[in-house]
Amino acid sequence: MFDWKPLERNVCTDLFTNLIRLQIFSNFASYADPATEKTREKSHVTFLGLMAIASEFSTSLCSHCEKAIPVTNIDLHYAHCSRNLERCTICRDMIPKKHAEEHYLSTHAPVACSQCSVTLEREVLALHKDESCPQRIITCEYCEFPLPAVNLVEHQEVCGNRTEYCDLCNKYVRQRERNDHEALHSRSRNIAESSRNENVPERVQAAPRRPAHDLSRRHVLFTIAVTGVAVVIGSMFLQRSADSY
Repeated sequence: MFDWKPLERNVCTDLFTNLIRLQIFSNFASYADPATEKTREKSHVTFLGLMAIASEFSTSLCSHCEKAIPVTNIDLHYAHCSRNLERCTICRDMIPKKHAEEHYLSTHAPVACSQCSVTLEREVLALHKDESCPQRIITCEYCEFPLPAVNLVEHQEVCGNRTEYCDLCNKYVRQRERNDHEALHSRSRNIAESSRNENVPERVQAAPRRPAHDLSRRHVLFTIAVTGVAVVIGSMFLQRSADSY
């Protein structure tokens, strides 16, 4: 964030300088070119008003808290600041004197980690337990077994070298290479499907084939009809033979 305080102080300094020059020039002009007493008084009042406005924007650095305070309030601020506030020797923040001990105990007091027994400031204890404590619990990426972080590297070195059978290529694949192996199969399958789709010619639409069950039914009916005709002819032939005898 841009710090406007130095710019404000420079602007105020320039404003004071220009006001003084204006007053000197005004006094000189009044002697060089005679003017009425009323005009001179009006000019002086205007000058005092501008001085008052400029003083409101002027700031001064408090020697106790090192903050930029308006000049009009610097004395009152310093009396209140020095009486009620003190600077923390560790984090350099301004703390109310009545809360100084509480601030130290809640923020900077040394405490021991319940997992690894290392001593550190209370303020960073939670971050230590979540990210850097060697005894924090982490899950193995291969077998999802929870174990302390200090043992993770050794465990994954063994666990990652375990092999499992791949049903797609009938090979044994190490656990640490399982994801890459499956991705390779996926890419190969996509390439094969793409090539198959490109090589299949467009087929001319033919007449729809009749269902198989329709053909079977017609065949049975035809067989029955032929058998019936044969039976009729045979019976007629036998009847004529009988009449002839």
